[in-house]
Amino acid sequence: MKKNLAEFIGTFWLVFGGCGSAMLAAGFPNVGIGLLGVSLAFGLTVVTIAYSLGHISGAHLNPAVTIGLWMGGRFDAKGVLPYVISQIAGGILAATVLYFIVTGNGSSIGNFAANGYGEHSPANYSLLAAIITEFVMTFMFLIVILGATDEKAPKGFAGLAIGLALTLIHLVSIPVTNTSVNPARSISQALFVGDWALAQLWVFIIVPVAGAIVAGIAYKELAK
Repeated sequence: MKKNLAEFIGTFWLVFGGCGSAMLAAGFPNVGIGLLGVSLAFGLTVVTIAYSLGHISGAHLNPAVTIGLWMGGRFDAKGVLPYVISQIAGGILAATVLYFIVTGNGSSIGNFAANGYGEHSPANYSLLAAIITEFVMTFMFLIVILGATDEKAPKGFAGLAIGLALTLIHLVSIPVTNTSVNPARSISQALFVGDWALAQLWVFIIVPVAGAIVAGIAYKELAK
């Protein structure tokens, strides 16, 4: 239960910090943080949770990460479903809190930092571009995670490497899909947007999980 609670809190922080920065601070008049700031915000959520709660649960904060670690032989199968449920619940709570904050000055939620492709991509990228982007980014994210947490890797730097990897991922892919690589993050925002976000949600569940599975298998072979 402690591990599941840590995943719940950690994923809450990731969605609240990352999506919150996109909705509240990215375009704030004259002093907005922009895409660079949002990218850093997502990375910082991972760094801060990795070093504060990582010793309890491993700080997965992402169903794709949990599944990828399981496929890579780093996580017990019986813990996968409880972790995934905890992560999605944490993301939904964060989105709920953000809803009340975002609408607190009379604003509408707009796209609520939801992930999308086609006309709902920030730069109108196609479905194929979205699939390729999400697959490659999640694959590389898991390679970094598996490598940085390997027993042969330098100790104490995993959280920093993983957080910087997520920052880099966002720097590249925000214009394409608003960056998912995390089904819990995508589900939580789509529930509030409804309509198109729910219709396109399948991409941001299936593709990151597929990328993570392939990475888990690939790293297990590399590390033999």
